[in-house]
Amino acid sequence: MFSFYANEWRRLLLGFDTESSVVLAQIAQTHNQVLAEHFYSAMLEDEAASGLLSHEQVQSRLMGSMRRWIVQVLSAKVDDDLGALVAYQVKIGEVHARIDVPVHLVLRGARSLKEGLRAVLRQEATACYAETIQMAATLIDHAMEAMSQGYAVSRDRNARTTEAYRLFSVTQNLATVREQRRAELLDWENQCLYLHAMGAGSQPLSSLSTSDFGLWFRHKGVDIFNGAPATQSILDAIEQIDSHLLPALMQAKGADVALPLLQLREQSRHIAMSLESLFTQNSELDAGRDVLTQLLNRKFLPVVLSKEVAYARKHASTFSVVSMDIDHFKRINDQHGHEGGDMVLQQVALTLSNNIRGGDYLFRLGGEEFLMLLVDTPAAGAASVAEKLRAHIEREVFHLPKNERRNITISAGVASFDGHPDYQRILRESDEALYRAKNEGRNRVVSA
Repeated sequence: MFSFYANEWRRLLLGFDTESSVVLAQIAQTHNQVLAEHFYSAMLEDEAASGLLSHEQVQSRLMGSMRRWIVQVLSAKVDDDLGALVAYQVKIGEVHARIDVPVHLVLRGARSLKEGLRAVLRQEATACYAETIQMAATLIDHAMEAMSQGYAVSRDRNARTTEAYRLFSVTQNLATVREQRRAELLDWENQCLYLHAMGAGSQPLSSLSTSDFGLWFRHKGVDIFNGAPATQSILDAIEQIDSHLLPALMQAKGADVALPLLQLREQSRHIAMSLESLFTQNSELDAGRDVLTQLLNRKFLPVVLSKEVAYARKHASTFSVVSMDIDHFKRINDQHGHEGGDMVLQQVALTLSNNIRGGDYLFRLGGEEFLMLLVDTPAAGAASVAEKLRAHIEREVFHLPKNERRNITISAGVASFDGHPDYQRILRESDEALYRAKNEGRNRVVSA
């Protein structure tokens, strides 16, 4: 693909005279700030785009990137590395797909950019005005074509992976998940009623949406039961309980307690029955996990992160990512063989799985690397969770072949969502924090 677009770019450049090329390059160097403003002003007129581009760092970085892009595209020469220039366009398209910038908005910005070029060339009273305008439009269109190719390929790949993840979500052992979710809902209801009966009084009752059941359903259940009407019914019931029934129950006194208490029980039963119906409708399918640890595979990481970014932006909430690495894992393999290394990986995976909530996500990224996504969790909470896990693993005795045992440690890097629409940002930050933890002596948690 790159070679095709590079050869086409070269052919297009050869079709224009040298004077137009020189004029266009000079305009790009001199007026790239004004031209970049033309591009983004058109995009920001759209409400959807303004939401995506509202993040301060996005705006500051994008303007500089756009200015460089204008110079690169409009100053390209026949003997430049056009293959690298094409690869850059494709990469931009992939980023647009990742943060869900609609391609039509990018094309609108390109149209505005061409209008800005016309205005600048008129102002400069360029002798070869028509030829230069035609050359600029042709090069911008070709760059957009390569960019759109990257966008389309990435969107198609993401769509396939998203559907694969949905099916994968369904294939978890539904019988086990069903019982766990039933128990969580019942535990919440019993705890709520017990605290009220004991006169917990001034302390607010725990909301259903932040309980283990609520976190699981909002962040995972909606994917498992994708599109089923009962899904929205459960979400509505959770909202009704948290927004109306719990406050009413807290304020009620004496005989007035009966009505909100009855309504709370009815809504809870409605959720339980709807959940049972959803589980019954979804048959279990065959799908793979990471063979060794049974954790989520890294191929689902983009899907989950994109989903959580969209959720956090929509609900003004946050989430955190913890990148983890087993310290000195090579020594374990060297001393105990790959069988010993595999046993340690399985035990670490089990320890991590047993110490996170149902709504959180745990991935094995490969080798000795793990990643945890903590939903509805700010930076301080994530650092606390990571530190507890680090200490837990440090105390644990790990079993190895030939009845040998040893202690191990992990290092962790924590990063939290800050509103940036590209999930790669939070991954880079957690990786950098993990790198610092390793460099500072291992067996520690470092926050970005």
